[in-house]
Amino acid sequence: MLPEGFYTVIDQKNSEQHLELNIALNPQHDIFKGHFPNNPVTPGVCMLQIFKETVERHLQKELMISECSNVKFMALINPEIHPNLKLDLHIIPNENETYKVKASAQFEETTALKLSFVLKKV
Repeated sequence: MLPEGFYTVIDQKNSEQHLELNIALNPQHDIFKGHFPNNPVTPGVCMLQIFKETVERHLQKELMISECSNVKFMALINPEIHPNLKLDLHIIPNENETYKVKASAQFEETTALKLSFVLKKV
């Protein structure tokens, strides 16, 4: 779980297998003081955790990431310059309570990150 106050959900649109969120990163959060001083960059692992937590809330299940593929970091997310992100997640249920997720994050017209990952019940 990410530390309190790292990001805020501004708005969210849900359907059964598709989620769209607008979030605001907190550029004053302590994570950015260490990653990196005077040049904050949102850690990729934090973005992955945001995606995971979003799916968990939507499905109301505790899940864990069992695999990631096609992970593409295409732009740095500096919370001082681009604190507002649009997240897009497509959830595909599989057998044995696993879920394949295709996710992306973008600011303005720039896609910063896209990936696929599988979540399974803890």
